[in-house]
Amino acid sequence: MTNYITIAPNNFIWEQNIKKSRFILNVARITSEEHARLFIDQISKTHDKASHNVFAYTLGDNNQIKRYSDNGEPSGTAGIPILEVLQKNELHDVVAVVTRYFGGVKLGAGGLIRAYAGTVADGIKAAGLVSRLTRLKLTITVNYKNADMLTYWLTSHDYQVMNTQYDTVVHIIVPVSTDNIPEFQVTLNDLLAGQVTFEIGEETFFEFPVK
Repeated sequence: MTNYITIAPNNFIWEQNIKKSRFILNVARITSEEHARLFIDQISKTHDKASHNVFAYTLGDNNQIKRYSDNGEPSGTAGIPILEVLQKNELHDVVAVVTRYFGGVKLGAGGLIRAYAGTVADGIKAAGLVSRLTRLKLTITVNYKNADMLTYWLTSHDYQVMNTQYDTVVHIIVPVSTDNIPEFQVTLNDLLAGQVTFEIGEETFFEFPVK
């Protein structure tokens, strides 16, 4: 799999009111079907007085597992629209539960589809998405005089500073792709007149905001 996208937080809550009905989204990262079921059960118990607790989830690097439930809403008006939003956003290992407290005004099939899909789409947008990529952990060491210049250059070139450590010098850790390492080192050597050292660490997963 070349592109792994998920929600930025581990879990997130978002809600809106539509024609007097209250729609509450609880969305979370998951690692297994058991994890998904436990999350769904937890939300259903928390909102056991709600009219419906509708869910959908996708699991696996290639979304091999897909599950959904209308939980009493008319067939095809709730679970499938939620699943389609997850798929449209290319999300992996995510469960979404939308709780509905009925407000007395019927929405009709089309209105329900829009309400459930819209709640998930707007909630995911509010939560934010990240892309998980494989990168080398590169430690850049500079003196204090050059630390601000280096930090400014990194942020202005969209490099994510993972950690900064201070002792007699400054160590800044950033994720860099393997292919970019040589050019990256040459550029910073030129920028800092050679007053910089690099330590290439292990390859690991890093998460970058999806713009």
